[in-house]
Amino acid sequence: MSETFTKSMARNIYYGGSLFFFLLFLALTFQSHQEFPKRDNHENLTESAARGKLVWEEHDCIGCHTLLGEGAYFAPELGNVYLRFGQSTDAIKGFIKGRPASGIPGRRSMPQFNLTDQELEDVAQFLKYVSGVNTSNWPPSIQG
Repeated sequence: MSETFTKSMARNIYYGGSLFFFLLFLALTFQSHQEFPKRDNHENLTESAARGKLVWEEHDCIGCHTLLGEGAYFAPELGNVYLRFGQSTDAIKGFIKGRPASGIPGRRSMPQFNLTDQELEDVAQFLKYVSGVNTSNWPPSIQG
């Protein structure tokens, strides 16, 4: 073998590496598309949960909260809030309706959005739906 690194050797390494990583990318993409339907919670997606997502977006909840790890880190993770509140949509609705919790100086608090009873039910159903998504035990703590 030659002691020098030739242009053709560099070209072969470049093309070989590019081909290898392209094929790896395709294999991982295929594997992901096979795995995602197993993790989804689509059988529990209701009209109410879909409307709740619209309320979530309309009030920019992700501007403060994270949902399944995505969003702002100002307020708690809400991907598992249904489990934290004892699997009760009534507890979620009561918490949202009771905001802001005043009287605690220096504490962050959620604003009052004055949601209708239907909007509260829809958001609670959306959070219930999200809690059923298989996240492979993420976040590791139920507190988010």
